[in-house]
Amino acid sequence: MASFMRVAPKLLSINAYHYRRGGAEAVYFETARIVQEAGWRNAFFSMRHPLNEPCDEDRYFVDTIELGHEYTPWRKAHLATKVLYSFEAERKIDALLDSYPADIAHAHQIYHHLSPSILPALKRRGVPVAFTAHDLKLACPAYTMHNHLGVCERCHGGRLWNVARHGCVANSHLISALVMVESALHRWMKIYSKNLDVIIAPSRFYQSKLEAWGWPSAQLAYAPNFVEAGKFRFEPEVGDYLLYLGRLSPEKGLKTLIEATARSGAPVKIAGDGPQRAELEALAAKLVANVTFLGRLSGEDLSAAVTGARGAIVPSEWYENAPMSLLEAYAHGVPVIGADIGGIPELIREGETGALFPSGDADALAGAMADWMDAPRARLADMRRAARAFVEENFSKARYQQRLFEIYARLGVKVA
Repeated sequence: MASFMRVAPKLLSINAYHYRRGGAEAVYFETARIVQEAGWRNAFFSMRHPLNEPCDEDRYFVDTIELGHEYTPWRKAHLATKVLYSFEAERKIDALLDSYPADIAHAHQIYHHLSPSILPALKRRGVPVAFTAHDLKLACPAYTMHNHLGVCERCHGGRLWNVARHGCVANSHLISALVMVESALHRWMKIYSKNLDVIIAPSRFYQSKLEAWGWPSAQLAYAPNFVEAGKFRFEPEVGDYLLYLGRLSPEKGLKTLIEATARSGAPVKIAGDGPQRAELEALAAKLVANVTFLGRLSGEDLSAAVTGARGAIVPSEWYENAPMSLLEAYAHGVPVIGADIGGIPELIREGETGALFPSGDADALAGAMADWMDAPRARLADMRRAARAFVEENFSKARYQQRLFEIYARLGVKVA
């Protein structure tokens, strides 16, 4: 009797950065790991970078582009054309597909460094494309729907000139003008709408926001991020400080956090780094706020900082998606005080796993912080257990894998 061996499906994982730079990169690597554990093959396509993790496909990776780097004027002009449409990326992904005929591609953050030029190349090969919306770039040219004026949806309806007018990207009118041209060109080409088969939203908020900006509901799917709670240390003991974990940048609401710290008197530790650090340190000193800046932490130092916290704070003032920092706090058993904005409210059970406050309201945040510092330890211990149970039940690797494979099956890929 003839025997038949199952041919392993082949996934092509695509992201601009091939090292663990942030939440998008974590999902990029973990998705690849999940499919490989299920018996699939996986290959990567990305950009060359000194920090990249080792990879068999790196000979196909595109040359490095760092938008904040000081290039010569000629080099800047050349890179600007690649941001709009990278023929290099299109050529190299074609070469990769010659040696690795993928059954499906899963793209993450591709704009600027890879550019969506890779999408028509995949379409020509008949490779369906799933795309995870880690931000709002498919609607907002500046990714975040946030600028120095606050939450901003002025580009809705195709009014893209607003991104240049308000300097929404890096507070630079020049860079914002380039991004405006990029977005206008890609919309005119329909390069995303014609070539993405499904857009995966990690939050219900992003799913509804993208639909409100014109994306068909049939093209959208929901698959929240996950954490493997068993890999995180859980301590029932309640700590004596509150913790912020993440990037130090304006949209994260850290000025509001420091003002609230000064008003509440609560001790706060800030773990992370970013362009706003010096400004925040100066503000904390001016207000005599009880804030300790820990810098960027990793490994055991990070785990100890999170586990030892009484609670975590997510004070964002932009449309957050599904913050990994929040889920990882839960995995450590740490409840969360979160701003009532974006996808954050769908991750917090009020009074059970955390508390919500109006985004940008320093007085309300100060009140919540004072309440938590005064709360009985027994109540906070119950919240720690509830937070851990909530993430185990709703944001597990098994649930993510199930949703992911359901989406891949929709695109005609045999997943079993």
